[in-house]
Amino acid sequence: MADIILEMKNISKSFSGVHALKGLDFELRLGEVHALLGENGAGKSTLIKVLGGIHQPDTGSIVIAGEPVMMKNVHAAQARGIGIIHQEIVLVPHLSVAQNIFLGREPTTAGLTNIRHIEAEARRMVAALGLDIDVTRPVASLSIAKQQIVEIVKAISFNVKILVMDEPTSSLSDEEVEKLFETIARLRAQQVSIVYISHRMEELFRISDRVTVIRDGTYVGTRVTGETNADELVSMMVGRDLKNFYDRTFYDIGDVVLDVRNLTREGVFDNVSFTVRRGEILGFAGLVGAGRSEVMTAIFGGTEFDSGTIVLNGREVAFRSTRSAIEAGIGMVPEDRKKQGLILSDSVGYNLTLAALRHVMNGPFLSDRRKDKLIRTYFDSLRIKAASPAIEVSSLSGGNQQKVVLAKWLATEPKLLILDEPTRGVDVGAKHEIYSIMNHLAGQGLAIVMVSSDLPEVINMCDSVCVMRAGRIVARLDREELSQENIMKHATVGEEVPA
Repeated sequence: MADIILEMKNISKSFSGVHALKGLDFELRLGEVHALLGENGAGKSTLIKVLGGIHQPDTGSIVIAGEPVMMKNVHAAQARGIGIIHQEIVLVPHLSVAQNIFLGREPTTAGLTNIRHIEAEARRMVAALGLDIDVTRPVASLSIAKQQIVEIVKAISFNVKILVMDEPTSSLSDEEVEKLFETIARLRAQQVSIVYISHRMEELFRISDRVTVIRDGTYVGTRVTGETNADELVSMMVGRDLKNFYDRTFYDIGDVVLDVRNLTREGVFDNVSFTVRRGEILGFAGLVGAGRSEVMTAIFGGTEFDSGTIVLNGREVAFRSTRSAIEAGIGMVPEDRKKQGLILSDSVGYNLTLAALRHVMNGPFLSDRRKDKLIRTYFDSLRIKAASPAIEVSSLSGGNQQKVVLAKWLATEPKLLILDEPTRGVDVGAKHEIYSIMNHLAGQGLAIVMVSSDLPEVINMCDSVCVMRAGRIVARLDREELSQENIMKHATVGEEVPA
């Protein structure tokens, strides 16, 4: 563990005069998992792109195994044993596992790709990691977890010595995360050094040896993981203590806004019943696949259900489309903001007004004055960090993209807001802001349903929590009953109880 495999010293990088990195230092030891932590926009991605030869630093040096090196391009980085697994999977879906592993460097016989050879080599590498993947299958047929494993195998095929993993568990189930961690343990045993980027503190404390925190492109500090805690790391990330991180005031709860009774969709969820009231944040917890998101999508008109009733503000409804649900006063922040919540190629302002066109129309015509006023209202009130509402939403950090999605639905003036994994993939600073927004909305009397796999946020933000298992609500827990142990007990072995 004492051997230094990588040193990055005094790394600076600017884009159009804006400093992304400012004299940043980072080191990695042989065979360690070193977590890199920082808010969105802190410079993590820029640092990794400098290491990977994608960006050239303005100043600074890189030393690998004691030898100064120049990363002129990606190929130079690969030749030095550096592999980067980006958050977005970049495999070719219709090609096989083996073809993806050797893409661009296929061995040939008489000018033709030697498929048997690459499949044999791919099997050897997969087996070396103790994995069970059919290398002849198209990548598109694999789970996200197995696709990420293919990315790891591909990196290893370049004789990787340093492996960077950027948010590798953001789309994985708990079971898939366990398999990934097993793979990481095997890589460590082979003396592969790993840079691990994640916003999930519990993961960092479980698998990392050290944690380096960066903020605003500068080095803040490095801690031995076993000698620090989440509060210290959060304070280092944001530059201040976050008092009352979850920022929740429990208000008096009003009348019933949504009453769901015996909602059933065969094979997906069964006999789901619950109510949510004005000023209440009702949580939905459970393991991946329990049916939480599917229930919310059905309520919002995204899918049909077979039986049961939905009563909204005292009137029975059954929406045949999401448009009908929106018009009736429901907003829904989806689980995947990039695929379901935003049009990434369009502007912040366009996305913000997309669901609220009726509020910016003057008769049959679009009112620029009303549109600009609405955009400015939510752009300011949610403190969206962007140069202007005119820039592409894809250029924003994950936390600010999520605030745009939230603003889009608040602009519709909903009576009920459904939040599906509202803080997934955002940093701690953005989480704190989103929690504050939720608390403010509840104080204004908005009824909120929150689906979340983050048990601390469920426990701290919700008035009560419905726990789902195998498509059924197996418990509704009041605030004084909420604990991680109690929720997980019901999520794994619970029996159905009345809502």
